[in-house]
Amino acid sequence: MEKRYFTIGMAGHIDHGKTSLTKALTNVDTDRLKEEKERQISIELGFAPLYEDHEIQISVIDVPGHERFIRQMIAGVAGIDLVVLVVAADEGVMPQTREHLDILKFLGVKTGIIAISKIDRVDEEFIELVKDDILEELTGTVFEDAPFVLVDSLSHKGIDKIKNLIIKTLKEQEMRDAKGAFRLPIDQVFTVKGQGTVVRGTVYEGSVEEGQTLKIMPKGHEVRARQIQIHHSPAQKAFAGQRAAINLSGVAKEDLERGEVLVSSEHFIVTKTLDVAVRVVEDLDHLVKQRMPIKLHIGTAEVMGRIVFFDRNELKVENDEILCQLRLEEEVLTKRGDRFILRRPSPQKTIGGGWVIDPRGNKYRFGDQTIEELEKKKAGSPKERITAALIEAKSLPLVELIKRTALDESTLKEHLTEEDVVFYNGKEYTLPVLIHSIEEDIYDRLQGFHQFHPMKIGVNKAELLQLLQKRFPKSLLEFVLENGITKRIFKRKDQFVSLAGFVPHVPESWQKRTENMLEKINADGLKVRSLKDYFIEAGIPGNLETDLKRFLKDQELIVLLDEQFAYHGKVFNAAIEKLRSHTGAEFEVGAAKETLGLSRKYMIPFLEQLDALGLTKRLENKRVWQ
Repeated sequence: MEKRYFTIGMAGHIDHGKTSLTKALTNVDTDRLKEEKERQISIELGFAPLYEDHEIQISVIDVPGHERFIRQMIAGVAGIDLVVLVVAADEGVMPQTREHLDILKFLGVKTGIIAISKIDRVDEEFIELVKDDILEELTGTVFEDAPFVLVDSLSHKGIDKIKNLIIKTLKEQEMRDAKGAFRLPIDQVFTVKGQGTVVRGTVYEGSVEEGQTLKIMPKGHEVRARQIQIHHSPAQKAFAGQRAAINLSGVAKEDLERGEVLVSSEHFIVTKTLDVAVRVVEDLDHLVKQRMPIKLHIGTAEVMGRIVFFDRNELKVENDEILCQLRLEEEVLTKRGDRFILRRPSPQKTIGGGWVIDPRGNKYRFGDQTIEELEKKKAGSPKERITAALIEAKSLPLVELIKRTALDESTLKEHLTEEDVVFYNGKEYTLPVLIHSIEEDIYDRLQGFHQFHPMKIGVNKAELLQLLQKRFPKSLLEFVLENGITKRIFKRKDQFVSLAGFVPHVPESWQKRTENMLEKINADGLKVRSLKDYFIEAGIPGNLETDLKRFLKDQELIVLLDEQFAYHGKVFNAAIEKLRSHTGAEFEVGAAKETLGLSRKYMIPFLEQLDALGLTKRLENKRVWQ
């Protein structure tokens, strides 16, 4: 069985015993800062290993409970798989407990355990009252059916029970996606003497190994993972769900900060505009107005922005999800499905939270139509999102398809089946319906061209593609055209493209006149008149002259000596054979004139045409047969 990795969080009001419970469970004091010791409160996130066997590894985050340190709390909870909500027996549910519950709900944490702490301070009867109080407060929350455990960290009552319950619960739970691209939101940056810059965080998804090249986003710094540690022990790799410290080369501590994200892939989107689904807290005591400033907490990032509604100008109480947009002052790295918290900058209070529908939000009009579009985006299945992305872009490589659909690589590849998409050029995806549409478009254009220009062998390929490039990528057009040639829908001669069954021909209304003209050119042998004279004599209009001349040349019915004269194809070929049979391996102009009986005005263009065709090669005043 593949080993699984989980991180759990301790949440609750200040001084309800989260840090003490963590220490009792792990033998690690997570209050490591001097000011934390002095003030006896947690300021930064504290981490400790809880349990490990061949099947599972569990880490603990002790998140600060004090209101002023709520942003650190959000950064910690954002990466956890189970929450232990700590409520002191002698105080019960307090304001920070309620805010933590809201945050846990908005971040989508579904698994929880209630730890009633400090039970040695009260009698059993009081504990029952506290239980009732907690049950009442938890009604309608994710903790409504969570199990209760009575604990006391000093006497160690209930510690083994809660530890075993945590292990049992997580062994029955699916771990995060370790197969996708690696992502670690950074919650701590520091230096180690002799080692350099170190970042720490919870691996959201994927895995990382020593020596791997990574990027710090959104700035784009390229770095290398020199060393990896899991709870102060060296490790070759770190997996989704683990707390990891990674020693980076290629970047200074001063260039990094909490909120940036360490990634292994270009697939993730950096953005300032998010289409989102939001829920607000039940006890919202201030109106949330259109374009009101908000503080977004997503991953470990904390960014200012504004909330933009499309179906209202304000809200106070709302039970349903609100589809809206967040326009940020700074870029964040995110993907579809990521959870976030919204807080009011002043007074600082949690407004609500939700999840990212589309990290590539556009500017939309106010009104029902936009809400309908967002509803479609929200509800879209992976197949629908792939289809929508390809309908819009026509053709996308995998990296861009991941960004546009906000699907992770493994989910995306599951739905890129041969029935649904076409993979071409070894790197791009498109839809069969688009290929069929382009094929039909090219067919119709060629058919129309042949109708109006029946004497031309086809359309210049570059010109044909240029006509379609406003609507489709050139690579896709090239593929459809070549595919059509393979299927014998189209054919190509040199740079010209035509329908497979098309044969160039003189329009029926001009066929007789053309035949008469050719007969006269043939009859005049090697001493022809100007080609234009023949066209005029045959009554062929000037607007047909260029196409007809090209057609007769392409069909080898005539051979153009120059802009003025042309020989009938049969006459030209007969002259070549006569000259070849009456000369040796090489000959001079005089010998050719004598053999064919031509004056200089015909002889020179004739010989230059032989040179152009590669039949002869001129050497000083002689020509050599090739």
